[in-house]
Amino acid sequence: MSTRVNPIMPCGSTAEKPFDVVVTPENAGWNYSGLRVLDLPVGARVTFATGDDEMLVLPLSGGCDVTCDDERLTLTGRRSVFTRVTDFAYVPRDSTVTVRAPNGGRFALPAARASRRLPFRYGSADDVAVELRGAGQASRQVNNFCTPERFEADRLIACEVLTPGGNWSSYPPHKHDEQAEGESSLEEIYYYEVEASPAGTAGSAYQRVYGHPDRPIEVCAEVRTGDVVLIPYGWHGPSMAAPGYDLYYLNVMAGPGEREWLVRDDPAHGWVRASWDGVPVDPRLPLTTRNERTRS
Repeated sequence: MSTRVNPIMPCGSTAEKPFDVVVTPENAGWNYSGLRVLDLPVGARVTFATGDDEMLVLPLSGGCDVTCDDERLTLTGRRSVFTRVTDFAYVPRDSTVTVRAPNGGRFALPAARASRRLPFRYGSADDVAVELRGAGQASRQVNNFCTPERFEADRLIACEVLTPGGNWSSYPPHKHDEQAEGESSLEEIYYYEVEASPAGTAGSAYQRVYGHPDRPIEVCAEVRTGDVVLIPYGWHGPSMAAPGYDLYYLNVMAGPGEREWLVRDDPAHGWVRASWDGVPVDPRLPLTTRNERTRS
């Protein structure tokens, strides 16, 4: 990663019409991972080319029709990332894609530079594996919708993490920045949304990233809805949800090796996992399932 690239990308800082968020290998200073976010008003549509990237169309709020070349899929979507697990669409490289939102909505487009052109296809919410990780105040929910075991892609790996207010996730700190036994080399993007208070007050969360003596990176940042943090290398975690404010983040990963998600804990903190033995998972989890959550 170029030292000139700031790993913290505040909401709106990378906007390029029609996208609110644009992260590419070029502006991230790396080689594989990317992300765009579309915010569409009622009835709006956007057409774009995927180029060298395979992509997903992942509803953050609302549903949409996705047309890829001459085929079309309809995504049910969701009211928000805090109300249910969503369906999604996979769109291949070298395609022309149109996203149309009859009722408006916000849509993430995780991306990876791809060498193979796989079929355009639908990802059902029923097939998303909802995993509960950690224990106690390190409990979190991981929606494995585009992980190697759940959905085929060329390089792209993506998942969603939901952390109840007051909890820590991406913990203990871990890394995946070299090809080695038990570890894969993956560039990672974190995209955040924070649930508002009952009165509508915007919330915030915090992210920690730190590097190696020969590969420095230092992040301890407040993050809000729409912000992005890039993780080219180094230990990352915890992601900290402020009390009262549930935290969502979308992880987008890709790298040069086999499509595997293998991580190595920071040896200074890996002992924490053993302390979870016998400690129950936070009873607030899961925050979402494939069924609509009715509480605000």
